[in-house]
Order: sequence, then structure tokens, then C-alpha cells
Amino acid sequence: MGMYLNSRTPFESYKSTKAGAYFVDKTSLLGELIPAFGTEDRYYCITRPRRFGKSVMANMAGAFLGKGIEAGELFDGLAISKTESYTAHRNTHDVFFIDFSRMPRDCDNYSLYIKRIQDGINRDLSEAYPSVGIDMDGAVWDNFSKIFLHTDDKFIFIIDEWDAIFHKSFITSSDQEKYLDFLKNLLKGQVYVEFAYMTGVLPIAKYSSGSELNMFLEYDIATSERFSEYFGFLDSEVDMLYHIYQQKTNRPKVTREDLRFWYNGYHTAGGRQVYNPRSIVCALTNNQLRNYWTSSGPYDEIFYYIKDNVDEIRDDFALMISGEHVAAKMQEYAATAKELNTKGQIYSAMVIYGLLTYEDGEVFIPNKELMEQFNQLLLSNERLGYVYRLARESERMLRATLNQDTETMAEILEFVHDTESPILSYNSETELSAAVNLVYLSARDKYRVEREDKAGKGYVDFVFYPERRNADAMILELKIDSTPDEAIRQIKEKKYALCFQGKIGEEPRYTGRILAIGISYDKKSKKHSCKIEVL
Repeated sequence: MGMYLNSRTPFESYKSTKAGAYFVDKTSLLGELIPAFGTEDRYYCITRPRRFGKSVMANMAGAFLGKGIEAGELFDGLAISKTESYTAHRNTHDVFFIDFSRMPRDCDNYSLYIKRIQDGINRDLSEAYPSVGIDMDGAVWDNFSKIFLHTDDKFIFIIDEWDAIFHKSFITSSDQEKYLDFLKNLLKGQVYVEFAYMTGVLPIAKYSSGSELNMFLEYDIATSERFSEYFGFLDSEVDMLYHIYQQKTNRPKVTREDLRFWYNGYHTAGGRQVYNPRSIVCALTNNQLRNYWTSSGPYDEIFYYIKDNVDEIRDDFALMISGEHVAAKMQEYAATAKELNTKGQIYSAMVIYGLLTYEDGEVFIPNKELMEQFNQLLLSNERLGYVYRLARESERMLRATLNQDTETMAEILEFVHDTESPILSYNSETELSAAVNLVYLSARDKYRVEREDKAGKGYVDFVFYPERRNADAMILELKIDSTPDEAIRQIKEKKYALCFQGKIGEEPRYTGRILAIGISYDKKSKKHSCKIEVL
């Protein structure tokens, strides 16, 4: 076992993952990769946002395939053990496992970074093949070729975080090209490569025809159907984990619906919805709903993606914060661009980094965990103009609503027309909903806000489910060119308040008041009217 060759690192890492209470068996992925070994299509690159299980899958592959440690104890009983390839491939390959996010000490330049990797590979080859005569200062691909000519031995390369170097401040454009040339020389068309598997956030950067890694089959979350089920947790898997949570947790505080609302909603090209796995595991382990995933990376930098295009993006953000979808075309390599100049580039990059999700030509905010980050942006950045101003009024709007102060509510809604933004033209309930959603932004700290929620005999515009059992619940219905009385009449006739009742025989889910809120807008007078009744 060496630093990279048949390293015990992936075995120990995957062993720790499997030992966790909330382990999910994704070993069927191996069954899809193995048939590509030794074929022309033996190069795979799978990209996903951070914390979507990429490293877990890389560790799994390294632990299963590498000769370093017999891994039967890990894989017996898992899905891969039920396949014909299990015995033939378990710990029978020479695997180079390289995590490109690892840095040498005091690293501040590319030469030092890549020297550590090349020296480590050459050292491992020299120890494994003492009779071949490895050139310790030579190119690693030359040494691999020499070994193949002497022994016919081939190698599997598992490269985790292939794109980590692109996030380092000391890396220049020239360094990036050198790095891509390094990968090309190491892997492309080399007879000693039995299989190559790379993971990362970014799709492979296509800087020039001379440095393209075009031998790789690339699979991302937005445009590639294959492998959708292996990165992120499916509903059935979260059901299983939630059952474990209920069995092992004293006084469980997290509901199954909470998990859906907070962490689900990422759409894959395969038509599946997946949960952020790290957040699910953390929430169940800690028995607490929190923003786990976004706090693990630079997600306070959402504004980075829109700072040069605020005017163009602002209206879209107002819609997305309201739960609406916005049309967008994915541009696969936008995330590698030095400048993001168009909405297509901006939204493509945000999908790649997991800040938005994409389905059927539209982008949107997938869940509460991400919505919180957007809320913070809206409440803290004046450059967002009217969106910022409306969001800042949201605390006053919630307070006025709970106090049944309809005059103040109408006053705040009139504030909408201090701007000429087209989103606030109110040609449909979509625009009205967007504005109403903004002025209730702060309510999300105390409520689970659902739009177009099934309730009673129909679908209500907004339902505010309080986090505290004794707090006031709210039902909000919007009307254009009508009256708030008509909105409240609809709330009563369609029995929307049934959404707050528990199952028969159970105690009521909420003990506070239920407020029926009617808001209307008159297109001619451009006036809002509000009414509140306690049901």
C-alpha cells in the first residue's frame, strides 16, 4: 500500500460512512461502472454540487476495487454482493486513488502543488515495481508506460475533487492549462488506464482543443439522466432513514414533512427529486432542523453571481423567492467562465453549485435551506432596489397582520407602487403573489410558508404553518379586481382551515388563532384592500 496506490484511505473513509446510523447502500453504482473497464469508453466524470455524496462514492469505489485491504466485511450483504461481478472485482485491481483537494504544506504555487502528486505517484510505483527502474524525476506517464511494457499491468484511476485547484487563489490561467495538460498526459489514450473515474463540482473545462479531456463521458445533475439515483437521497431512502431516526431518538422533534420542506427539491435530468444527503444525516443525527449544507461552503456569496447584472436578475429573484420558476437555458461550462455576463450563464453556474435547481427549461429555489440564503441576500443588499425595500418591510407587515391592523397592511402594499418594475404591474395573480411573498419574507423565520397548498376543498394561495404550536396560523387568499370579503368567503366555503387539523382522535396541531386574510388589488385605482377574520 502506498500514498496513492492501493491506499487504505478510501477503505477507512468508507468504513466510517457505513458505520454511521444513517448509511444508505449505493453500491449498485459499481455494477454500472464495471462493464466499462478496459473499453474505449472507460473514462467517467460525475459532477454534482457540494455535499451530494461524490467523495463517498469515490471512497466506495476505491475500497471495493483496490488491492490494499480485503473489503468483504464492508460489502458482504450490500447490493453489489448480489451481482456476478462481486468476487471477480472485489479487491482485485491496482487502484490509484488521488484526492486533488489535498495540499502540500505552505502551498502557494502550482509547481509545489503538482510536484507533491507526481512525486507521490513515482514513489508508489518505485516501491511496487523495484525491478522496472522508475525514474523518480521523470514524467509519471512515462513511468506508467514503462511498467505496462514490462508487466502488462493496468491501473484504475479514481480522482476525487478533480476541480479543487480551480478554487485556489494562487492558481493562474496558465496554471489551469498546465493542470489540464497534466491530466490529459496522464490519462488520455494511455494503454495502462483500465478505467478512470473523476468527481467534482465543475464540468470539465474546455480551454482549448489541445487540452480537452474529451475522452471523458460527463454526467451532471441538470442535463444527464444516468446515475441520478446515486448522488443525493431518494424519497424511499429518506423514508428508511426516518424510520431509523424514530426508533433510536428520544423525543424526536423532526417530522418527515420537515425533511421534505427543508432539504428536498433538487431535480435531476432523470426526472427524480433528491434530498441533500449531508443535511438529512445532520438533521436526524442532531434531532434539529438547521441550515447544514449551505454553511459548509461559500454560500453567502450568492451575490457574486448577480453583482454585475442586478437590474436584469432582480425581477427573477423576486419571482423565485415567491416559489415561481424562471425560464433558463443551461450552458454546461458557464461555471468555468471568468465572467458571468448573461442570465443563462449566471443561472447555469448557480445550478452547478447547487444554489438553484433546474427542470424542464426552468430554474427555481429547491427548498427552505436554500431559500434562507436568498432571504438573507434580499434583507441585506440595497443594490437589489425595490426587492430589498419590500423585504425590509416584512417584519412590519407580519406584526400588522397578527395585530389585525389592515390599514398598515394596505399602506405597505401601496409601497409596491413606488417602483416602475414590470413584476409589480399586477397583470396576474403571479405578480401579486410575488409582491405579497416579499412583504411576508420575515414570516419564514416563524412559519413554514406553503404556496398553492392543498387545503379543504381546494388550493389556497398561502398557508402559514407556525413553528410553535400555540402561535397563530394564517390562511391568505388573493383577489384581483374583487374584494377581500370575497377572498374570505372562499376561505370559509372551501374549508381551507382543515389543513390545520390533525388526524381524527388526535389533539389539534395548533392551539393559537386561525386568521383568514383576504387581500385584493384593483387594477384601475391601483389600490389594495385587506381584511382579516378569526375563524
